[in-house]
Amino acid sequence: MMSRFVALLFLLFTGLAQAGAPTVLQRPISLDTGQGTLHGSLLLPRGDTPPPVVLIIAGSGPTDRDGNNPEGGRIDNLKRLALLLANNHIASVRYDKRGVAASLAATPDERNLTVERYVADAVAWGQKLKADPRFGPLILLGHSEGALIASLAAEQAGASAVISLAGSGRPVDQVLREQLGERLTKGNLAGGLAVLDRLKAGQFSADVPAPLRNVFRPSVQPYLISLFRQDPATAFARLKMPALIVQGRNDIQVDLQDAERLHAAKPDAELALIDGMNHTLRISPRDMGAQRDTYINPQLPLAQALGERIVAFIRRLPAA
Repeated sequence: MMSRFVALLFLLFTGLAQAGAPTVLQRPISLDTGQGTLHGSLLLPRGDTPPPVVLIIAGSGPTDRDGNNPEGGRIDNLKRLALLLANNHIASVRYDKRGVAASLAATPDERNLTVERYVADAVAWGQKLKADPRFGPLILLGHSEGALIASLAAEQAGASAVISLAGSGRPVDQVLREQLGERLTKGNLAGGLAVLDRLKAGQFSADVPAPLRNVFRPSVQPYLISLFRQDPATAFARLKMPALIVQGRNDIQVDLQDAERLHAAKPDAELALIDGMNHTLRISPRDMGAQRDTYINPQLPLAQALGERIVAFIRRLPAA
């Protein structure tokens, strides 16, 4: 009799746990921009009222909707973030940027990519979601370089809030200067800095040191010129809606000072510094060698505090 009673309790509590998890609609979603079609993924929790919807904008290079880059490993950090939001009754759309993965055909030649084009795409996605009665408030969330795109697109997209996730607070050419200084020999460094100077001035550069010929290849230079024109802190300061800055203390790609610059530019923004979190949004030692697994292992969980701070911020937003 006791074993049957225990089994009944187990079934009861299991049923309650399952009842607490939302039913989530997972569907492909696309956007016809008039200059190619962009493809993404929709996660929509079912409920009595339209949930907030987060437009997730990936970082630099050929990073796809899930946070994966063919030049690196598969990490699925943005996919995991979308699932975390769905489990907290928050909808999301994440998409492949034009020229990337399923959206490659929208701009197959990277010579034609610019920050302004990425911003226009984010605005169009945001307007599409704003017009959809299934959704409540729109939040733009950008990871790394995507944080800049989110800041630049937010007002036109009609966003109710912006989340900067590991976003730079400085013009990217300044970040690259530091990185080159740490990794190049003295001889190559001078040539690399000269390339940056020309790109910053809006000029193409044919004279590129051998170790940097892939990074500064001719086909990517138009994009870098458009990127170097931007000041992330200035763009963030212009935001009139609530904003959240999330930065990991063990991020070796974006510094804590970047988060502090963003906060200084918009003092009413919330600042969340996550102990132990690195650029892939996982808990990891700060040592570069020890972080390798977080860049290649999609099974690693996201930092718990990351989800807690993002969900709490979104829940405090007024209804649309």
